[in-house]
Amino acid sequence: MTRTMLISTLLVLTPVLAQADCNWHQKQAAMTCADGLVYDAEAAKCVKLTG
Repeated sequence: MTRTMLISTLLVLTPVLAQADCNWHQKQAAMTCADGLVYDAEAAKCVKLTG
């Protein structure tokens, strides 16, 4: 019984975890900035590079 529950849980969670990982990669790709700009995590946008 325990083995069946474990296998069932893994079968349910695998696609959910795969989708979560896929969404994370899409967000990472969206955080690229144009030349002369850097990503400011606090502001959640690209800002001019100073200095």
